[in-house]
Amino acid sequence: MKIYVETNFVFEIVFEQEQFASCEQILQLIEAGRIQLIVPAYSLAEPHEKLIRQARKRIEIQQAIDTELKQLLRTASYQTRFNSTDNVSNLLLQSIQDEKHRFSQYRDRFLKCAEIIPMNADVMRDAATNEVALKFQPQDAIIYASVMFHLRQNPPQIACFINRNARDFHNPITNNDLNRFNCRMIPSFDDGYNFIQSRIR
Repeated sequence: MKIYVETNFVFEIVFEQEQFASCEQILQLIEAGRIQLIVPAYSLAEPHEKLIRQARKRIEIQQAIDTELKQLLRTASYQTRFNSTDNVSNLLLQSIQDEKHRFSQYRDRFLKCAEIIPMNADVMRDAATNEVALKFQPQDAIIYASVMFHLRQNPPQIACFINRNARDFHNPITNNDLNRFNCRMIPSFDDGYNFIQSRIR
C-alpha cells in the first residue's frame, strides 16, 4: 500500500501538533515495511525554509521582549513582580533549537524509508497548469503535480493521499483524478491512520 503525504505531514510531526501521534504511528508502520511512503521533494524542503523564517521571527520577538523588560525593571514597583524575566526569552530560544533538532531527526527518518518524488520539468509544467486550472497556490500546485506525476508513472493497486489541506486538495476534480489511480484522498492524519490500519489488518 502506497501512502502519499504533503508538507503538513512534516509540519505536524516536527512541531508536534494536534494529530502528531497518528503521524508518528504511520511513520513507524512505514519503517517496519508495512506500507510505502512517498513524499514530494518540495515537502521536505519547505519545512526547512519555514524553520529559518520562524527562528528569525522568534529571535526578533525575544530581543523586543528583553528590551521592554529591561525598561520595566528600572521601575521600582515592577522589580518584585518579575520572579524570572528570562522564562519567556529562554522558551523562545529553546524552541528554535528543539524544532531544528526534531526536523533533522525526522528528515533523516524520511530519507531512510521514503521514496522522494523529484521536482523535474514535468512536475513543474503540471504545477503551472494546476495554478490556473485548479486555482492552487504555487506550493500546493507543486505538491499535487508531484503526486499525480508519480501515480501516472507507478499506478498502485491501492494508495491514499493523506493531508491536512482539505480546503484546496479535497474537491471533486482532485478526488476524481486520484480515484482513477486507485488513490483515496484523506484530509486528516487521524483518519488516514485509521484507514491504513483497516487495510493492513
